[in-house]
Amino acid sequence: MTTAPAASRLLTALAGGEPDSTPVWFMRQAGRYQPEYRALRRRHGMLEIANTPELAASVTVAPVRQYGVDAAILFSDIMVPLGPAGVSFEIQEGVGPVVAEPIRDAAGAARIRDVDPARDLPQVLEAVERSVAALAGVPLIGFAGAPFTLASYLIEGRPSRQYAETKRLMWADPGLWDTLMNQLVRVVGAHLAAQVRAGARALQVFDSWAGALALGDYEASVAPHMRALFAELRALSVPVIYFAVGAGHLASAMAATGPTALGVDWREPVSQVRRRLPPGMPVQGNLDPAALLAPWPDVARQARAVLADAGRRGFVFNLGHGILPPTDPAAVARLVELVHAETQSPGSKSGPEVERGTGA
Repeated sequence: MTTAPAASRLLTALAGGEPDSTPVWFMRQAGRYQPEYRALRRRHGMLEIANTPELAASVTVAPVRQYGVDAAILFSDIMVPLGPAGVSFEIQEGVGPVVAEPIRDAAGAARIRDVDPARDLPQVLEAVERSVAALAGVPLIGFAGAPFTLASYLIEGRPSRQYAETKRLMWADPGLWDTLMNQLVRVVGAHLAAQVRAGARALQVFDSWAGALALGDYEASVAPHMRALFAELRALSVPVIYFAVGAGHLASAMAATGPTALGVDWREPVSQVRRRLPPGMPVQGNLDPAALLAPWPDVARQARAVLADAGRRGFVFNLGHGILPPTDPAAVARLVELVHAETQSPGSKSGPEVERGTGA
């Protein structure tokens, strides 16, 4: 098989192929573990960075230059499109998104309006364009929160462990639930499509909290809306990764909704998850983020185990969730080098084609 250039490793793997080396990128690869990002946060709030195109692009591109990852992911937040959709919220340090008026009835759901990204989110699209220009061919991943995860924030009003209010509304008023989810599909779909038009070459949909649902509830109340979203995104002709935490019991149902690839966390080997997926479906994952806090021999051992288990074809190496703040950036760079070296095809050239620099 002809090997792919380094810049297209991610896209080759997401097409079910075998690139010259296994592509690697990390959720939260731009974030609090980086000294440069922490310095920036001392001067700017998280949403201020996300809504300032030059800052967002700088933070987005930095990990590619610093660590040699095979893709960048736009620096933003899943709540960003909900602002112009009519939701008042803030990101509280140590808490997460806090919604001023949680949605508990039809009147609340009616406040969620359509979003025109060109009009309502020009700063996000400019950040995408700036990032794409700086990445020189390395793919940019656009992203959004999935309707269920966004709904959980809107209904609970803040992060939750039980999602009691969300489940209560889902069970007690299916009509209202579907109304809210349908509207969120419209908002999310428009937001993702605009990122692709601005230059994103792949997408990831974060259904972070779907793992809190029983299989039957997911299939009845979430899967129909995800099928509608992925059907809409299919027209964009870019690969779409669907990811949730603690959702191994939902893997087959999630795959059946129509994404290109499934992101999996660290709780189960990739090979076992693959048995429940359509043949050849690409998978992304799944080193435990805490492994990067261990001594390097332990990191290397666990990373090699993931690579051996997952195989080369249709596989994207990532963590099973985001990089933890105490992580040493040197360990991140070393892990990228290990993944590339361990999986490199004979005669291929390693490393993305972007000049290394200091980043943000």
